[in-house]
Amino acid sequence: MTHPLHSRMRGMSLLELLVAFSILALSLGVLYKAIGGSARNVADAERYQRAVLLGESLLSARDAVTADGWSEEGQSAGYAWSVRSAPLETEASRRNPGAPVLHQVDILIDWSGERGTARSLHLSTLRPQRKPPAAGGPR
Repeated sequence: MTHPLHSRMRGMSLLELLVAFSILALSLGVLYKAIGGSARNVADAERYQRAVLLGESLLSARDAVTADGWSEEGQSAGYAWSVRSAPLETEASRRNPGAPVLHQVDILIDWSGERGTARSLHLSTLRPQRKPPAAGGPR
């Protein structure tokens, strides 16, 4: 004669154990993929932040542009950059020839992101044209 309590205390079958392990493996796979994606996003954000800092440092190198404009390019720490400027015609400059001339300065920074994907950043601002030195001024 079997005891009713004894018949309810049986262990898990092999099939139930395999299903439980499969669900656990799938859950861990999704979790690892999410964590890996987050790590890649952090690396991409860091590279983007460095590109912005490079662009800001290029802009801080000059507070004004010569009449010839600003055309320069180079490479720095895995980033390729180029700076181009062109005079910007405004309503004030058309009405008043003595108004300061502004130049639109465009900076383009290129780099390789995760998995070799090409990334770029475009910054644009205005800088005044440097006035020529006065004829009778100090030497």
